[in-house]
Amino acid sequence: MNSVPMTAAGLAKIKEELSNRKSVERQSIVRAIAEARKHGDLSENAEYHAAKEAQGMNEARIKDLEHKVSRAQIIEIAELSGDTVMFGATVTVLDEETEAESTYQIVGEVEADAHAGKISHTSPIARALIGKEVGDSVEVHIPSGEKYLEILKVEFI
Repeated sequence: MNSVPMTAAGLAKIKEELSNRKSVERQSIVRAIAEARKHGDLSENAEYHAAKEAQGMNEARIKDLEHKVSRAQIIEIAELSGDTVMFGATVTVLDEETEAESTYQIVGEVEADAHAGKISHTSPIARALIGKEVGDSVEVHIPSGEKYLEILKVEFI
């Protein structure tokens, strides 16, 4: 069984969603199914079928989250240091073409959120950065072509 690397914050977020789905969502769906059953013939009851579909999707997500929690490998970012990019690092890079600076934190797939600057360790940018050091330039292969980034700063925060 493969482990799923994540930060402690990522695990807490997953556990919160899991708890909500088990205690709030599950009960809400059960009530919706019970209400839909009151409307008679189930074979043509759109509300019933929609609620049953929602139940199936919720249960599948619960199973997925439980699997991730059971395989979680917590990476303690506070215990990491140095100038080498690795899982958990917050990396500031300079796009060598546009001169724009960007900052990314390299996290597990389950906690990746591009809008928040958190990228998966399996993303093209993270794969290009991991193992490199401050001052290194990397070539990133992205769908629109190549991007060249210079590593300006590596932090573990």
